[in-house]
Amino acid sequence: MEISTLATYHCLAFVWYFFVAYSITHIKTEERPSDVFLYGGQWKYLTVLNLVLQAVFYGVSFLADVLRLIKKLRCAKCVISSRDLLFSVLAFPVSTFVCISFWTLYTYNRELVYPKSLDGVIPLWLNHAMHTAVLPFALLEILALPHRYPAKKKGLILLGFVAFLYISWVLWIYSVTGEWVYPLFALFSPPGLAAFFAGSLAIVISFYNFGEFLNRMIWGQSKFSSLPLCK
Repeated sequence: MEISTLATYHCLAFVWYFFVAYSITHIKTEERPSDVFLYGGQWKYLTVLNLVLQAVFYGVSFLADVLRLIKKLRCAKCVISSRDLLFSVLAFPVSTFVCISFWTLYTYNRELVYPKSLDGVIPLWLNHAMHTAVLPFALLEILALPHRYPAKKKGLILLGFVAFLYISWVLWIYSVTGEWVYPLFALFSPPGLAAFFAGSLAIVISFYNFGEFLNRMIWGQSKFSSLPLCK
C-alpha cells in the first residue's frame, strides 16, 4: 500500500477511535445507571482502555507515515519501531480478546458483562464500535502493512506485565469498593478467579501468537529484512 494511502487510513482510524473514546467517556452523569461507572469511572473497563490504546497506536502509525512522506527517515525509524511494538504486543491481541470474550459472554449471559440497564445509556452503534469493530480494524492493519514482531520472550514479558497491571487495578477497585468491575468475577472463589485470570492470559497470549502467525503468513519472512529499525 502506498505511504500516502496508509497515512490517510491511519489518520481516519485515529479520528474514529478518538471519537468513540470521547463518546463513551463523556456520557452525562445523570444518564449513567447507579451501579455502573462508580469508582474508577470508565477507566476500569478493558473495553475503554482498549479504545485509548487503539487511538494511541493509530496516532503513532499516522506520525510514522507523515515522517516517511516528508523524508525524515531517521525519526521515522524510531517511530516505526514503537508502532510495531504497540501493535504486536498490545493493539492486536487486546482488540481480539475484547471482541471475542465480550460477545462470547454476552451470548451466554449478558448481565455478566453488559447489563441491560446500559441499553438506555449506550447506543447500539457505540456498543458495536467498542466491541465489534475493533477486530476488523486489527485484521485490516495486518493486511495493510507488515509489522516487525519483537523476540518472543520480550513480547510475552511485556504482554504479561500489562496484564498484571490491569488485574492489579481490578483487584484494587474491589478492595476499595467491595464490588467487582464485572459481575462475572463474583461467581468465582479466590482460586477460581485466579484460574480465570490465568486462563484469560493464556487466551491473550494465543491471540498474540495468532497475530504473529498471520503477519508472517501474509507478508513472508523475507519482507521483514527490509523494514527499518531504530538505531
